[in-house]
Amino acid sequence: MKAAFLFPGQGAQTVGMGADLVREFPVAAELFGRANAVVGFDLRQVCFEGPADRLNSTTMSQPAIFVTSAALLEVLRTDPATAGLQPDVTAGLSMGEYTALYAAGVINFEDGLRLVQKRGEAMQAAAEAAPGSMVSLIGLEPDKVRQLCDEAAEGELLEPVNFNCPGQIVVSGAVGACERAERLAEKYGAVKAVRLEVAGAFHTPLMSRAAEALQGALRQSRISPPGTVKTVVNITAEYYTSAEGIIDGLTRQLTSPILWQKCMERLLADGVEQFYEIGPGRVLTGLMKRINRKTRVTNVSDLGSVKAWLNGE
Repeated sequence: MKAAFLFPGQGAQTVGMGADLVREFPVAAELFGRANAVVGFDLRQVCFEGPADRLNSTTMSQPAIFVTSAALLEVLRTDPATAGLQPDVTAGLSMGEYTALYAAGVINFEDGLRLVQKRGEAMQAAAEAAPGSMVSLIGLEPDKVRQLCDEAAEGELLEPVNFNCPGQIVVSGAVGACERAERLAEKYGAVKAVRLEVAGAFHTPLMSRAAEALQGALRQSRISPPGTVKTVVNITAEYYTSAEGIIDGLTRQLTSPILWQKCMERLLADGVEQFYEIGPGRVLTGLMKRINRKTRVTNVSDLGSVKAWLNGE
């Protein structure tokens, strides 16, 4: 049975994540210790104790989610009950693609964490230089979202950027355009419009400065060619085939739409039957239920779910 490991992106963070793992599993404690040495501050304390506003910042949440997801993965890799389970493919939502590449063995933990830290810092800097926002639109088809963006833009940037699942598309752009999109959502038949708590217009050309900075960091990192475990590309729903392709894909990801629904449909079409969401929260599990309700998804997000899996529950 083909299996896929899925990893969440920014927004999945919660204060306290990882604390129960560290108390129970030495491998998780060791990984958080290595993380503190890489980032240069006590990331472990921010994950475990917050405060929430600090953890939720772009610069903090991205490395925090990467480390927590990696800790969950290492627990599964080292426990005799689950050590034999290997994915055929990995995928991660936006920032989660870095964790997916780590799980596939093409970047090591330290390099992956440095890149995610650099990514968060670069995105924050770009957002401060060019303010923007994002709005999640619920209940609209892509063509209606496109029409809404065209009307709401009024000469400003506004683009559909996250195609998460049927009926959930996120638009991103200038602050004023996003405000108008919220007001126009009901006119176009949206069930709901939700302003996202993010620093800027992610996945649009307003992140070009961040993409340039990130590309430099990627070229200085050790990235191996993909091996037997494939990783699906957020922005194309194809698979990475080379180290250069990974650099290109991760760079373009900052200014391009995320095609998560197409990525999951690609994996299903290629015969993946069992999915495991590894990381804080249940966002990807929920999205998959909207993409294909019959798909089997095991959520591994905290100590309780880890123990349930290890005990065969």
